[in-house]
Amino acid sequence: MAVETRWMPCQLKIETNIVSNDYDGIILVSGRAAGTDEPEPFKTVLFAAAQIDAGLVSSSAVLPINLPAKRLIYSPTGPLNLDYHDVRSFGEAATKGIKRALMAGVRRPLIALLPDARFENVELVTLLGALEGLYVPLEVREISAERCYKASQLGVWSPICSKKLQGIVKLATALESGRYVARDIGGGDPERMAAPRVEEYISELFAGTNISVQVISDQDTLLQEYPLFASVNRAASVTPRHAGRIIFLTYEPPNPACVLETLLLVGKGVTYDTGGADIKIAGCMVGMSRDKCGAAACAGFMQIVNLLQPPTVKVVAALCVVRNSVGENCYVADEVITAKSGMRVRVGNTDAEGRMAMADALCHIKEMALCSVNPHIFTIATLTGHACLAAGIGYSVVMDNAVARLASNAEKLQASGEAMGDPFEISRLRREDFKTHQGQAEGDDVLQATRKPSSQSQRGHQGPGAFLIMASGLNQHGRDSEKPLRYSHLDIAASAGDFPEIGTGAPVLALAKRFLLSDLENSLVKDFDNNV
Repeated sequence: MAVETRWMPCQLKIETNIVSNDYDGIILVSGRAAGTDEPEPFKTVLFAAAQIDAGLVSSSAVLPINLPAKRLIYSPTGPLNLDYHDVRSFGEAATKGIKRALMAGVRRPLIALLPDARFENVELVTLLGALEGLYVPLEVREISAERCYKASQLGVWSPICSKKLQGIVKLATALESGRYVARDIGGGDPERMAAPRVEEYISELFAGTNISVQVISDQDTLLQEYPLFASVNRAASVTPRHAGRIIFLTYEPPNPACVLETLLLVGKGVTYDTGGADIKIAGCMVGMSRDKCGAAACAGFMQIVNLLQPPTVKVVAALCVVRNSVGENCYVADEVITAKSGMRVRVGNTDAEGRMAMADALCHIKEMALCSVNPHIFTIATLTGHACLAAGIGYSVVMDNAVARLASNAEKLQASGEAMGDPFEISRLRREDFKTHQGQAEGDDVLQATRKPSSQSQRGHQGPGAFLIMASGLNQHGRDSEKPLRYSHLDIAASAGDFPEIGTGAPVLALAKRFLLSDLENSLVKDFDNNV
């Protein structure tokens, strides 16, 4: 598995010799008290430092060490309460450690991965945290070649079994490349990652790979086949550099007869959300370029699929990339639009554009699912402020339909996120959510949104999930239907990363753990190749 450096913050190199001259700083992340449980020579240095600095319990430090690297950057997790802490503490400490090392002038870092039996995947999550700290935003990389990388490579040393370490490094390379792509697209400004340029980025990313790319940009086709999307796109369509795209990405395993499961993803890719005719006021447009992080996560997940090439999973992703512009051609409240499913949708608030942008693609994906092997459908979107209020910053929310709930998908996804430091909270779709979105006027089938924003509405993040089921026709494929379909809606508004912070790439790690890694993690340890 060879990964081009341009899709990674730096190359990874497994280092077996701690006294190598190739590094100018060693980052050590630990969940134990300084100087108590580290391998030598770190233990001696940290024990001495702890005698004169009580702050080492929770604060990083740059310490001299008698190794060619000369500097030890110690980054503790702080005390870990086993009732509530999780593996994220190690990833966060690694990110802080890398940033502290860069501040100290380190340009050739080596990270020491220490095991910790209290949490799963400690070494992997620590390494991913370090790579996160080395990410350079796309717009910065494009300023000059000198600003493309914070470090030319990252050395990785660990006292664990060498075969296990090799597997961890290979897996981290694939996972971080996916998060890297998700950050690039999700964090790009409204012009750099306007819909046509998202298309350019993705076409370059997957050129010559096992991921096929199909782009729908013709306005007549969009209007006929994806009318709800086209309504959101209407104002932007008159400006060529902002005109919307629906981008389909497809991965087929080398032997299609081996497919055991089909993942079908729909991502919200609103490149900028003005609110449309229901325009955002009081400075609330700041950060609305991040409203494309659902589509960005889909692209990042497909990059991981491309690198790991799972032999038994087929994956299709639909990226609904559109700008919610305001102008004389914008759609407005009270419009009634017939969706691809045939449902007549009355617009209640043009600032609820994300569900509109995804619903027709979801209908299309639903039709694909009916002739697919063991399908599971997902929508992924930075959809509601209510999700931030309900779950809190840093947490994705998963909502299963009744069919997915029978398979315990939400619980499995939550467990996968817990193991990878990419956490989920579970919400339940209820009858009230569907009642809220029932048509209210004669001839209406579905109400797109109520007048109040989600953050001021009861069950404000569950209702949109119900709308997507109704508007796409998925309500015809419930638990008691002849052709039941598993469907899960992921609201990542609270986890994708708010401006001006760098995007997180959530929830690609949880999805990868849930659907791609169960059969691959052991084989990565056993069958490491030298291309990483």
